Amino acid sequence: MPASSTPEPTRFRTFAEFYPYYLSEHQNDTCRRLHYAGSSLVIILLLYSLLSGNLWWLLALPIAGYGFAWVGHFFFEHNKPATFTHPFYSFLGDWVMLRDALTGRIRF
Repeated sequence: MPASSTPEPTRFRTFAEFYPYYLSEHQNDTCRRLHYAGSSLVIILLLYSLLSGNLWWLLALPIAGYGFAWVGHFFFEHNKPATFTHPFYSFLGDWVMLRDALTGRIRF
């Protein structure tokens, strides 16, 4: 697997320190788009579950979110998802990256 363009410190003190590393692990357009698709599907499933009253759909949230992301990493980015080493910051990174794409701060 190719090395990250930003070396990973052993520990990040803040999300602001982590986010540039997170973005460096998402340079492939297809990988990023799969993340966006998974995050969008999570929002749709969450809304559907709450509006329909069928809370069983909540069980699909991690499958939708992480499934798309991990396909992107394993087949397109060819690196290990940050979720495995930094689960909380990685979860936040998914949503911040989606926001940044929707606001034009990074490539969609």
